Amino acid sequence: MLPAALLLSTAARADGWPYPGWQDSEATRVKALALLQTVNATLLSNSSATRTLQQWCGEHRLAAEPRIRALRDNNTRKPADAEIRKQLQVGASEAIGYRRVQLACGDHVLSEADNWYVPSRLTPEMNRLLDTTDTPFGTAVRALNFTRRTEQAKLLWSPLPQGWEMRPAPAAAKTQGLEIPEQLIQHRAVLYRDGNVPFSLVVETYRHDLFAFPLNQPQTAP
Repeated sequence: MLPAALLLSTAARADGWPYPGWQDSEATRVKALALLQTVNATLLSNSSATRTLQQWCGEHRLAAEPRIRALRDNNTRKPADAEIRKQLQVGASEAIGYRRVQLACGDHVLSEADNWYVPSRLTPEMNRLLDTTDTPFGTAVRALNFTRRTEQAKLLWSPLPQGWEMRPAPAAAKTQGLEIPEQLIQHRAVLYRDGNVPFSLVVETYRHDLFAFPLNQPQTAP
């Protein structure tokens, strides 16, 4: 069960995004689209989502201490289907581990992930960390010096409609907050060790708390 602070951070607001500077206007939507594409490209160009989110958290001051924590869901179970076993290159009798976590920075849940992995391709210490601690997966297996191959990447939200650049800008009430859905981006990726040995398949869904900061606020003088 999640702490109350995290439950509050993921709640939808009826009056739009609750942070300063996110008024619903064409300019704000263009900035939101640029941010969405930036974080998506950064995630796709790095092997560890954990490190990428930690850097994003620090750069956007989402928490006093920009450290990513994995919040494990010990109740959800999703057995590996035939397609997952095929991508991990294991037979029907091979044990497959499963882990569902949310990655949080401070009070903000930035992503949630379903992760299927092959315990026999990890070290005993890595398996211990995954079974008994909240260590993020990428941190637990870092010593493998793994590579990541993205199988699918989807933007689940676009701040602007298709063809917006050819249409007149719609009128918007500047006092109304921009409504940002809970889910923004989804990636499906396979992690490999030793160049071409798959050991993990992960489906990651990135959430609206990536944007939980004041937009373009003036800096105060020191």
